[in-house]
Amino acid sequence: MNENPETPKKKSGWGWLVWLLVILLLVGCGWGYFKFFWVFSDGTKTGELNSLTYTGYIWKTYEGEIILSGYGSKQNSGSVQSKNFKFSVKDPEVALQLSKMTGYRVTVHYKEYKGALPWRGYEKAVVDFVNPEPAPASTVHDEDDTLFL
Repeated sequence: MNENPETPKKKSGWGWLVWLLVILLLVGCGWGYFKFFWVFSDGTKTGELNSLTYTGYIWKTYEGEIILSGYGSKQNSGSVQSKNFKFSVKDPEVALQLSKMTGYRVTVHYKEYKGALPWRGYEKAVVDFVNPEPAPASTVHDEDDTLFL
């Protein structure tokens, strides 16, 4: 037999499958990060705290709702409208503060994610801070101002 030590060995066909799995895993991790952990927006909302509940089958979370008031729409100018802001609360201390303010006007700071996780709450918006001072009532047209049209 004439064996040449420099003859290349035949590679198995599994290398491309391993690389494909690694790439799919990296893409999946990136998608999961942007969907569930990347903060899409953060801001504040002010309105009347309508409800705060402690709910869930496996993961108990605090879920709340604030009624935001606004003025008019293009179709019905001059009318008063309201919009509900639904949110979750992770921190029990923040939830305790909110439970004492139910029915009052509050200002909350929230972070919004593109997806909800069951242990973080049912809603995409998660409240992380409550302004301890009660929010002032709306002062639109409190005084007799002359409006120029």
